[in-house]
Amino acid sequence: MLASPLSARAEQVAEHATLRLRYGMALRNGQQSDVGPGLTYEGLTPNDLAAVGTGWVGPWLGAWAGVQREAFDLKEGALRITGGSLLRASVGPRARLFLGPVRAEVGAGYGFAQLPLFGSSSEPVLARGVRHAALVSGRLLVPLFAGLKLEARGELPVTLAARDASGTEAEATGFSAGGALLVPLKSAARWGGTLVLDFQHVQDTVTLADGTRSEQRLRRVGAALEFSWNDSAPVAPPPPPARVPAGSLSVRVLDAESGAPLPGARVVLGDVERVADAQGLVEAELPPGEVAARVSAEGYAPGEARATVEDGGRAALEVRAQKLPPPTGALRVTVVNSQTGVPLPGVRVAVGAREVRTDMMGQARVKDLAPGPVAVTVKSPGFRPAEEAAIVVAGQEAALSVPLASERKSGPATLTGQVRSTRGGKPLAATLRIPLAKVRTRADTKGAFNVRVKGGTYRITISAPGHLSQTKSVKLRDGEQAIFNVDLFPRQKR
Repeated sequence: MLASPLSARAEQVAEHATLRLRYGMALRNGQQSDVGPGLTYEGLTPNDLAAVGTGWVGPWLGAWAGVQREAFDLKEGALRITGGSLLRASVGPRARLFLGPVRAEVGAGYGFAQLPLFGSSSEPVLARGVRHAALVSGRLLVPLFAGLKLEARGELPVTLAARDASGTEAEATGFSAGGALLVPLKSAARWGGTLVLDFQHVQDTVTLADGTRSEQRLRRVGAALEFSWNDSAPVAPPPPPARVPAGSLSVRVLDAESGAPLPGARVVLGDVERVADAQGLVEAELPPGEVAARVSAEGYAPGEARATVEDGGRAALEVRAQKLPPPTGALRVTVVNSQTGVPLPGVRVAVGAREVRTDMMGQARVKDLAPGPVAVTVKSPGFRPAEEAAIVVAGQEAALSVPLASERKSGPATLTGQVRSTRGGKPLAATLRIPLAKVRTRADTKGAFNVRVKGGTYRITISAPGHLSQTKSVKLRDGEQAIFNVDLFPRQKR
């Protein structure tokens, strides 16, 4: 009989890291074909050691690393001919998923292995070939009765580079498959200990450039201790309903917009916290009465719903979590002709420090704006510039419509005024010279003058007999009518 799917999966999701330390022995046989008579061997070798560590950064993603030492002895009868040790190591990312109570893991990473070669079979000496490979691995964990678990695993190296002991290129293939029975020894709030009875079959083949071919098969048998570190204490099984009045409550956590389940969501029922499974479901046995289900999930706003649990009854509750708005907003600016209402394409729109142009519909969109007020400046040839302000709201696209008025060209500027003497305010028939506009004119007998020039900045010199000349600067705009009165000081007599 399999263990409870909910409790088994909750324990596996809570698992944060594991370390497996293994000791065993290897039954080995193989052969080498070369230019000599060839070589076959078999034997049982102790001191087969391994260490494998796995860590998880969330419910699904993690990484593993492992190292293994194989003792090797080549004997003829009781006589030891050659021997030594061979190493294997691997590292890479790993992902896990849950199919009910069954846990599946897949990994892809790097694998290093030393493979046995013997030089000439007439005078064998253990040499170490090397294989660098991209390693694809898989693991399946099935819970059984009384806390026992059954493990099946396999690895397939895809050779990246292989060399013999002298560094010459070679070819290498292989695979491994194995299984284990996991027996729980100790379970605490944060950690657990497990006895692992392990078996593995490994097969490797190395082919050298001179045609030498070495094949090896290993059948490893050993025992290991596995230590696990958990995020929280395992979920305790519900109390027997026959002894304590209780009812059943199932809480399903869904995305409010799409209706999709939210696996891994945290559901707090009273003082108990549960983790939603792959279907976003949490089930619990609770005492009769009203209960509040408080739900939290990464990227979602906290939610709460209430239900009434009856003795011996089964209640269902659905909580739809709202996604948190993004920390930025967007702005859509529409530019039109103020007279005709026609959209204006190609208009320069500055939103804060960012500048865009309107499309064929007269619209420009700016994303990733900080919430709050922002200045908008719109400019286009033939139209008067416009300045507006908009309010950006986080998670929303604000809209702003900007009408542009046509910029009509006006006629020349008109400069009028009167020239007088500071002595009694007597009008003077003065002379006015504007060199930049090539203008020279005289005031009338009343000292009045009227000059028409194009818009711009000009220096004007005013002179009259018996008086000191004055030079002033004036700025005029097209169509503007400006008044410019001048008082001249008389010359002092000597």
